[in-house]
Amino acid sequence: MDVLIIGGGGREHALAYTLKKSPKVDKLFCLPGNGGISEIAECVSIGVMEFDKIVDFLKNTPSVGLTVVGPDDPLAAGLVDVLTQNGFRAFGPSADAALIEASKAFSKDLMKKYGIPTAQYEVFTDYRQAMDYVRKQKFPLVVKADGLALGKGVIICNNIKEAENAVYDIMVTERFGKAGAKIVIEEFIVGQEVSILAFCDGKTIVPMVSSQDHKRVFDGDKGLNTGGMGAFSPSKIYDKAMADRVYKDIIIHTMKAMNAENRKFKGVIYFGLIVTEDGDIRVLEYNARFGDPETQVVLPLLETDLFDIMNAIIDEKLHEIDIKWSDKSAVCVMLTSGGYPLEYQRGYKINIGKLDDDIVLFHSGTRKSDNDYRTAGGRVIGVTAVSESLEESRKKVYRNISKISFEGMHFRKDIGIKND
Repeated sequence: MDVLIIGGGGREHALAYTLKKSPKVDKLFCLPGNGGISEIAECVSIGVMEFDKIVDFLKNTPSVGLTVVGPDDPLAAGLVDVLTQNGFRAFGPSADAALIEASKAFSKDLMKKYGIPTAQYEVFTDYRQAMDYVRKQKFPLVVKADGLALGKGVIICNNIKEAENAVYDIMVTERFGKAGAKIVIEEFIVGQEVSILAFCDGKTIVPMVSSQDHKRVFDGDKGLNTGGMGAFSPSKIYDKAMADRVYKDIIIHTMKAMNAENRKFKGVIYFGLIVTEDGDIRVLEYNARFGDPETQVVLPLLETDLFDIMNAIIDEKLHEIDIKWSDKSAVCVMLTSGGYPLEYQRGYKINIGKLDDDIVLFHSGTRKSDNDYRTAGGRVIGVTAVSESLEESRKKVYRNISKISFEGMHFRKDIGIKND
């Protein structure tokens, strides 16, 4: 059977890389794909939001038996619904279920209603009311655009001036477009963040191996938030006792809450957790998809056929799959364009020397030009290594990064050393 992957980032490259291993998958298609994905899949020049063209492509390519939707925007806009209505098998949540990511206000209200632990918050659609509120709060404070903002719609404010600027930028100047018409203002919680992805078919929910992301652009968690500068798996602080507690108090409750709201979730739920020094665990956010770059460290540790898992979720038979994971460790470091996450230049040639055989490059923002790769986005390539230990993976990744270069290349040098 052939498989179509929707998207063109590092997550989609990791999905393609993993599905390619399945003996049940013949050919991969990806739209629009990127330079790296083009090495293992046939890339099609159709945008992820061009639903009619996607449907036409599938009608004209009957060999495709499964479509995997990667990014948040088409999920929120109902691509899985459209494909299903047209008779195609599609992996990912419906638009109703994807609202758990598409609206931070919805997800926060869901957590409050069903007793899922999260930060204290208020929701605003009126600019003046939001400004009055922040002037009465303690700092730090977190201001979030309600809608989808490419992982950048969260601003941590250390004082009143920063909070006022954040509210103004989001609601008045529309820094994140219509995603900021409504905002969430919540308390800032100090602690270590942990990412938990979980397979879910609405009846059964199975957590994946834990991971930790690095959002800030500079070493030491400094600078602006990004879509992710790197990740490692498993988390150093997420032990079995914590995993059992999170499963009971958060993961199962979330699936049941969505069912109670008549929003059955079938796909992958991302739980962004924070663990405080006193052991309190709260949900910072949900995503309705594989995380990026967490996927680039989690999927390389998956030992069960991903194709089988995805089909079991579509058929609501996840309970029949025994999902196994490697006990190794993985590290991914993101190479980004100079200036990211603000303005940056594209089109630079990417020079890649002789890398270790077990290094995997997951392309995020690249295009193929003749025989060369060129930069085509803010996050360019994720360099991933899997080894017996986290430290060994770290050393291997950074040793191989020294063999890669392009104009303005930037990367963090401290990925994987959190909690050391």
